Amino acid sequence: MLKYLAVFTCLATPLAAQEVTSATGGVLRALDKISGQTTDIEISAGSAARFGNLQIVMADCRYPAGNPAGNAYAALEVSEAGKAGTLFSGWMIASAPALSALEHPRYDVWVIRCTTS
Repeated sequence: MLKYLAVFTCLATPLAAQEVTSATGGVLRALDKISGQTTDIEISAGSAARFGNLQIVMADCRYPAGNPAGNAYAALEVSEAGKAGTLFSGWMIASAPALSALEHPRYDVWVIRCTTS
């Protein structure tokens, strides 16, 4: 019985959260599904960029502390020119682009990495 109690205690303790660092900006990759053109877009945190009809605002880009080449994730808001509302608002993760993706019939956008300078 004591053996099971020890196992359940280990399972009940939360895993340590990984420390992250905010970057000065990030690099996104955008795809025009009709033309097949891909473009890397470098955006500073708090700034906006355009790709086709899309307006992309990056609020923040974070990466594991001490590992700028590690898994990046970015807070983005994407809207389309001439249309009310946003198409996407949330965090995109470089290692799992389909987990939280922009859904658009013509364009795809995903995070590549954070920039530190």
